[in-house]
Amino acid sequence: MAIDDAAKAHPGTGDATPPRRPPAGFWQKHGLKLGVSVVITAAFVWTFRRGGLPLIPPMSALKKVELSTYVEYIALLIILHLARATRWRHLLAPIADIPLRRIIAVSWIGFLAILVMPLRAGEFVRPYMIRQKGKISIAAATGTIGAERVIDGLYLTVLLGICLQLAHPLSPLPDHIGKLQIPVAAVPAYAYLSLLGFTTAFCMMGLFYWRPIIGHKVVEKTLGLVSPRIAAKVGDFVARTVEGLKFLPSLRHFGPFMLETTIYWGCNGLGMWILARGCGIEHISLAQAFVVMGVLGVGILVPAGPGLFGAFQASTYAALAMYFPDDVVLGPGGVFVFLLYVIQIAWNVLTGAFFLIVDRGAAREVIEAETGNLSGNSSLAYEPRNGPPVG
Repeated sequence: MAIDDAAKAHPGTGDATPPRRPPAGFWQKHGLKLGVSVVITAAFVWTFRRGGLPLIPPMSALKKVELSTYVEYIALLIILHLARATRWRHLLAPIADIPLRRIIAVSWIGFLAILVMPLRAGEFVRPYMIRQKGKISIAAATGTIGAERVIDGLYLTVLLGICLQLAHPLSPLPDHIGKLQIPVAAVPAYAYLSLLGFTTAFCMMGLFYWRPIIGHKVVEKTLGLVSPRIAAKVGDFVARTVEGLKFLPSLRHFGPFMLETTIYWGCNGLGMWILARGCGIEHISLAQAFVVMGVLGVGILVPAGPGLFGAFQASTYAALAMYFPDDVVLGPGGVFVFLLYVIQIAWNVLTGAFFLIVDRGAAREVIEAETGNLSGNSSLAYEPRNGPPVG
């Protein structure tokens, strides 16, 4: 009788399974995030103007930067961007054999999505696009992305901590950044706190790999206080992401990944050093440049507008203020911050847009990743469809 009643309630189904809710549209899913990001962007613009921190330096200052500086920096940017993308293959290799070109295409499109989407909502694009039915699920791919983020954060904060000891800051540290009464001493404190956080995250990642049930229980004990049903689904998804951590005990995969991670961050810091000197910060040391890179990397973890606008500039200015007086920070430093931001944004847009144009179906998959209700559709999350071939 119960089955018959259910069939009447849902004619044509033959069971009690309710119809699936249609996927949320783009504005329904990201409207609030976009609104928040616009408010954050406006707040940063107001703060920069109030603090006298230039967003766009005068053209006369930009003309002083020699062409060789652009060439050297962009050459290193290409190397680090390739290393950042291709190293992902070492995390994916224990799960599935993915062509290198596809990895680069998906990575560069994903990097662009992170920049364009508000509040880093584009993070899910890469695992969605790399999924392959019967080979790699979204959950496993998400596990590799999460591991990459944790390892990057730990590597960067360890490097930042070392370089903070090697570089020689102003003494005493200023109690302001531009005209903003923000103590610069907060910068190294935040850096060391981030190091502690990423160290803890790395230990938890290892614990979840060797004891997956712990991750499932953590989700159920926390999110379960709000909704046991959602907590069960999320806990199951978290447990499945452990498949993406298969590289951890394998020196054959983990070793090359760390080597290419070193290339990535090494070229990044070296490029910033070259660009800073070319912009007129002539006395910046290599250790100081790596501190700037580290503070920037940690700083953009906080919520920011599209393109990481605001957090990018603020963290870079804060790092420079540790080592240079106001006339340098607001003069050549303003040129450096502007060019560093514009060149990196332009490069990510060009490379991501290239693969969106030349690869069949790539743009459609990005839209699906950003509008699909993946968390509520277990069949999609755990048994993904074959996506269109990239290339």
